[in-house]
Amino acid sequence: MLASDLGIQADLRLQLSGFALDVSLRLPASGVTVLWGPSGCGKTTVLRALAGLTRAQGRVALGDQVWQDDAVGRWLPTHQRALGYVFQDAHLFAHLDVRANLLYGHSRRATGAAGVGLDEAVDLMGIEHLLARRPERLSGGERQRVAIARALLSGPQWLLMDEPLSALDAARKAEILPYLERLGRQSGLPILYVTHALDEAARLADHMVLMQSGQVTAAGPLTEMLSRLDLPTTHLDYAAVVLDASVVAHAPAHGQTQLCVAGWPMWVAQSNCTPGQVVRVRVAARDVSVALTPASDSSILHILPATIEAVRDDGVDAVMLQLRLQSNVMAPGPLLLARVTRRSRDKLALQTGLPVFAQVKGVALVA
Repeated sequence: MLASDLGIQADLRLQLSGFALDVSLRLPASGVTVLWGPSGCGKTTVLRALAGLTRAQGRVALGDQVWQDDAVGRWLPTHQRALGYVFQDAHLFAHLDVRANLLYGHSRRATGAAGVGLDEAVDLMGIEHLLARRPERLSGGERQRVAIARALLSGPQWLLMDEPLSALDAARKAEILPYLERLGRQSGLPILYVTHALDEAARLADHMVLMQSGQVTAAGPLTEMLSRLDLPTTHLDYAAVVLDASVVAHAPAHGQTQLCVAGWPMWVAQSNCTPGQVVRVRVAARDVSVALTPASDSSILHILPATIEAVRDDGVDAVMLQLRLQSNVMAPGPLLLARVTRRSRDKLALQTGLPVFAQVKGVALVA
């Protein structure tokens, strides 16, 4: 598979009627970086400017390869930038079958450029049975999988993806997400993925960049971006954190799978994951409550020692708590969110630094 040590550094400015873009990006050279924010905040404009499809002012570099530097008059056109680009619409050639569409992507690979081969791209996207079909005989999810494979075959050093699921219904979205996860894990290719859907970010991202009104408001690891009380991700009704967990064992008698998070057991609905496999779990703020003493006769299975790290008023009658789980291993424990009422906060005198017990009602595999 591919490997890259080339991060993107970009400082871009663009003035349009009623909109101004002014961003500085430092994107890690591995994993999936999700560019997240509301519609109209400038996400697609950033992606197009990085690719040279939109002419913004500033500087763009991939490692020591400078693609744009207006200070010295340097500008590389799109076809000279080692990028693969996947649009919202697949943009397949209607007169070519899938194999010919893929071979077109391969024909655009620079001489000597590394990259996946045809068989590898076909396997990665699970499209072997589609090779002889024309685009009109493909579902929306299948077309996007072909478009991704075609982009991979061009030998890019980065893959840019502009809301590739936005035009798909829920069923087609569920169909393609496992392939995107596989792509992020196995390709070794750094990916910049644009979306306004937080569920996609939670499932795919290693790193997140948050945008608002043409500017970057925060950037960092996914777990940090989902748990910071000063960010819009924690103001949403469906605010949640994502935790890394390892699969311990299955308990068929109860229809559950046992996981381990920071040394603590957690239970989810039984899955087909194998023991030892690392998975992601989602814990919603509305599914976490707190107590000052551990209950011994509760139906809630996850009652974990924690400390309140931060408190934020959250509407007229609610409070959001940021909790640090006590860890049973050497590393610091992960963060949880808990949305409780103001009445509960006052009754229990909940404040920063107070040791509590996090009562986690629901834990779900991110899948």
